[in-house]
Amino acid sequence: MSQNTSKRSYKELLTTFSPAILLVIAGFWVAYQFVAPPPPKKILISTGSKTGTYFKIAKQYRDILAEEGIELEIINSSGSGENIGRLLNKQADIAFIQGGTGNHEESLLSLGSLYYEPLWIFLRKDSNVENIAGLSGLRIAIGEEGSGTRILTRQLLALNHIDSQSTELLALPSATAANGLIRSDIDAVMVVASADSKVVQQLLRSDQVKLLNLQRADAYKRLIPYLSKIILPEGIVDMEDNIPVQAVTLLAPAANLVVTEDFNSALIILLLRAADKIHSKASVFSAEGTFPSSQFIAYPINEVAERFYSVGSPFLMRYLPFWPAVFIDRMIVMLIPLLALLLPLGKIMPPLYRWRIRSKIYRWYKELQKVDDAIHGQQLSAAQFADLSRELTQIENEVNKVKTPLSYADQVYNLLLHIDLVHKKLNVGHAIVRNKDEIN
Repeated sequence: MSQNTSKRSYKELLTTFSPAILLVIAGFWVAYQFVAPPPPKKILISTGSKTGTYFKIAKQYRDILAEEGIELEIINSSGSGENIGRLLNKQADIAFIQGGTGNHEESLLSLGSLYYEPLWIFLRKDSNVENIAGLSGLRIAIGEEGSGTRILTRQLLALNHIDSQSTELLALPSATAANGLIRSDIDAVMVVASADSKVVQQLLRSDQVKLLNLQRADAYKRLIPYLSKIILPEGIVDMEDNIPVQAVTLLAPAANLVVTEDFNSALIILLLRAADKIHSKASVFSAEGTFPSSQFIAYPINEVAERFYSVGSPFLMRYLPFWPAVFIDRMIVMLIPLLALLLPLGKIMPPLYRWRIRSKIYRWYKELQKVDDAIHGQQLSAAQFADLSRELTQIENEVNKVKTPLSYADQVYNLLLHIDLVHKKLNVGHAIVRNKDEIN
């Protein structure tokens, strides 16, 4: 019996709360449309040549991301131009891009600048060239097709009215160009690379070449805004041999970490934390904490990256491992509509449930009241007594069929007591009328 009652209670609960359950499910479904997809466990980064700085740095990113369960596949390229094309064609997820090499592609966003990439102009030791204009008519290596070096050098040469008609512009890999300059096969090498690049270190330490000091750097910076003026201090490359022998003024774009606009936001935080770990140290050209930065960017800054530079990592990622933090962050989006629904439903549903149960009982009080009103203050005939008695019996039978949870059983028994009370009133009234009839 109690088992049947329990089943009826569960059925009542389900019937009453099913609209609320459906509403909550609908809320979850709507909220899910706004939940960011989980981060992929494998991403591709497009770098540069296997001997270049981009490739070397990408391996550091790969090691850091591997600690968080993310596989970073490195694909080398000819440089920034090819990297941009891969991002646009969805052949890579992220890429290193030299500042100034893009054409403001709207679907690409920067996660920030990482370090200065100086333009190094190396000449033969016996060269009399004192500025970029003096390179006219020489044999100059200006970088491979698709490289950031080639894009920048052509801009600088164009400002000095130097083109392929007046000058031999060679599309050589940087390592090949460096060896050619040392052998005097070419007259100058223009290369954009970090100070620790193997090619740059080779040429800085060579007795056969020298580094051009850009005395008009301020003018170039004004004409090409994405460039910065930097100083290579005397002796910083090698204090013992005093390389360079004097401070040299250089121009530098900044290397950028660039992603597509739909790149996962959680991975952006992970990449920026890696960037901070790799690039925040002091270097030849920048003080500690200069990079990574939201300045010197090649493309508009990503919103998540901009917030990272302002306030740091999101709260959860500061104190939890990456994947638990991502899971909780995604679930918060689901919990907000749930709480928004449950708070009012929590106030509405219990009274609604009580009303539903009590309505099964109270509806018979209306019928009982009609019988009681018919009895009160009236002399009933035998026919009226029979009708009212039959009606009370019918009400009693119907009430006995009412099934309620045990917590509401007292109200059913109270109704049955009230029915019995009206029965007694009816019988008493009928007995009085009958006695009067017998006396008369």
